[in-house]
Amino acid sequence: MYLQTKGLVLRETEYKDSDKLLTVLTAEHGTLTLKARGVRKTASKIKGPCQLLCYSSFTASSYQGYYSITEAEVIEMFPGLRQDLELLSLGSWFAQAAETVADADAPSPELLRLTLNALYALATNARPRRLVKAAFECKLACLAGFLPELGGCVVCGKENPDGFDVTRGCVCCLNCRDESRGLCLPIDYNALQALRYIAAADPARLFSFSLPEASLDQLAQAAETYLIMQFQRSFSALDFYKGLYQFNEPAS
Repeated sequence: MYLQTKGLVLRETEYKDSDKLLTVLTAEHGTLTLKARGVRKTASKIKGPCQLLCYSSFTASSYQGYYSITEAEVIEMFPGLRQDLELLSLGSWFAQAAETVADADAPSPELLRLTLNALYALATNARPRRLVKAAFECKLACLAGFLPELGGCVVCGKENPDGFDVTRGCVCCLNCRDESRGLCLPIDYNALQALRYIAAADPARLFSFSLPEASLDQLAQAAETYLIMQFQRSFSALDFYKGLYQFNEPAS
């Protein structure tokens, strides 16, 4: 049985002496586990397409319980990521987060588009990396089923409240919040409008907005905290990125 697909390599695991097992995100099949036989050998013809964060076309055949790659060709390698350790670590966080949301045998076209667009934005420095990270995290939460209630304060109904309850996934006035029910972070008008834009935006235009620095700070904190609280787990890739980031000035 043969399989032909295009996908993004989210994870690579060394296997036996010279093989790798790849976790690949595809539009049609969700995540697939593909065996790349001999890919760690210097002369391997599929070494390039099978790298982490590489979007490639794959032909694979069923072999001993795995799909084993017979042919592979690079579509996009995002070279800009591979020249900057901080960007590479941020891209790895995107991949780990996307893998958490994706399911095997479940079509994931929106998730694949979101992740590819985010990696492209990072690799080309098209937008500030903190903006890309925040927008990716917010949109990923929405795709994972955690769409927040952003219409107005859930207590008093005020249209543009100044807080985001990251525990319950809703906006509320800081004066209205019930501290016993969870964590509510401050957000100004610009950050709130950005949250609303991200929740409704098509992935192709997800990063087409800008924010003042103070508002971006609030959006970045809210996005990361909300996603982590909804997933209720830690992520090694995010921890590694934050360890690098604290030693570097934020990039514009």
